[in-house]
Amino acid sequence: MSTTTTTKAKTQSSTLAQLQALISGLQKQLPSGSFTLLSTVYTTATLVTALQGTVAALTAVTAAHAALKVALAAYEAEQAKMGPVILALRRILQSMYADAPDTLAVFGLEARKVPAPRTAAEKATAAVKADATRKARGTSSKKQKATISGNVTGITIVPITAPTAAPPAQPVAAQPATPAAATPVTPVVTPAVPPSPTGHTGQ
Repeated sequence: MSTTTTTKAKTQSSTLAQLQALISGLQKQLPSGSFTLLSTVYTTATLVTALQGTVAALTAVTAAHAALKVALAAYEAEQAKMGPVILALRRILQSMYADAPDTLAVFGLEARKVPAPRTAAEKATAAVKADATRKARGTSSKKQKATISGNVTGITIVPITAPTAAPPAQPVAAQPATPAAATPVTPVVTPAVPPSPTGHTGQ
């Protein structure tokens, strides 16, 4: 059941309940009432009779909808069962009387139309359109796909090895200190100053 059908059913059910409540209320609370509605005078009895006519019409609609739902379900079941059979029967009759259209008309059928062979121009046009479509979509034919292969160059394989432990450090032997070379001392000689000559007086 569709959403629209379900909504209609709920609306009809609600409307029917409201009408029945109006009838019941008028009969209980205002059995001898008189009403002027839209320039027409109604007594409770005439108004109840009119409302009951509306209830009867709505009830008939609700029943018809329910019956239609049942009928549609039955038809869909039959269609699912007999649809393929009917299609097969039509095809057999069309094959049997392919050259007798008048006989096919008795069954309400027409001969199956055989497509006319395409002309060279039509074939060329179709090929061009197909090629343009492949290019637009970025696709290729089976032969073109077969010629496409991947290629990988410039690969360097580096083996992964466990890190080698560094050798233990060797102790360095202490070397004796080399004495510093003595710097030779050059003696300083001061020359002797000769005494001043003493003057002698001749005798």
